Amino acid sequence: MTITDATSAPLVAVVGATGIQGGSVVKALEESDKAYRIRAFTRDGSKPTAQALASRGVEVVNVSLVLENKDKVFEAFQGAKMAFLVTNFWEHADPGRETAEAKQLIDAAIAGGAERIVWSGLPSYDKLSGGKYPHVYHFDSKAAASDYARQIGASVVDIQAAGYGLNNPMLRPAKLADGSLALQWCVAPTALFPVIDAANDYGLYVRQVFELPVFPSGSEVRTAGELITVEDLARQIGEITGKQVAFKQITGEEFGGRIQALGVPSHLAEDLKECFLSVAEYGYYGAKEISSHEGLARKPRT
Repeated sequence: MTITDATSAPLVAVVGATGIQGGSVVKALEESDKAYRIRAFTRDGSKPTAQALASRGVEVVNVSLVLENKDKVFEAFQGAKMAFLVTNFWEHADPGRETAEAKQLIDAAIAGGAERIVWSGLPSYDKLSGGKYPHVYHFDSKAAASDYARQIGASVVDIQAAGYGLNNPMLRPAKLADGSLALQWCVAPTALFPVIDAANDYGLYVRQVFELPVFPSGSEVRTAGELITVEDLARQIGEITGKQVAFKQITGEEFGGRIQALGVPSHLAEDLKECFLSVAEYGYYGAKEISSHEGLARKPRT
């Protein structure tokens, strides 16, 4: 069904609609047999991705969702009955800022009248590892916002994204000294990672939750198209690219050094190193199972 402007349809506020997750949410709602009004937030309504949304009937609102713009942020959510919230840690790499801005989005959505709020959170690897891996900032800062939503009793469902199967620089093989290609991570070849085609499939989970008869406030959804070993992941990358790609296990120190060599600051290289080590040791979602595909509008891609 096409997106509508009929006032009888619920208004859904979508953060990050010009990005991967938010764009996937818009796509999934657009494919629904239910009618939705969609309000998308962007800092620049003139960019092509924003214009493309407008051409599909989406209400595009120019607003910067930063702490210093609180009044405008709260105003932007007015009248929304549903809201999808996401933050981009890598835009500024400041965990305190990410948590604070996420809290502000939650507060603004509630104040605007949203009865069903989906937040794109992640687990805390500091907690999962019992403090062994305390530097996975881009997970822990989102987990802190999830904790906040639960503490205030907000009507929020935490839909967590698996590792991106596309547009992920960590999936680029490196050329070795002998000219061969290898995916080099600091984990064992049999380590399991959940992967999702986020641009196409993440929104399926959000749509499902929005359309449930009873909104499961306070619950978590753990997404994944498939759970795959890293050696199989390397093999699949080879099949897709038409090149021979092996998997090579390297040490955490080597992995961190490779990340820094790409120009990444040392504290963020430590973040990524501990992230991979924690996934290998404790699981991406800890001991919790990946959520079922049952009830989704279609099966996610592998």
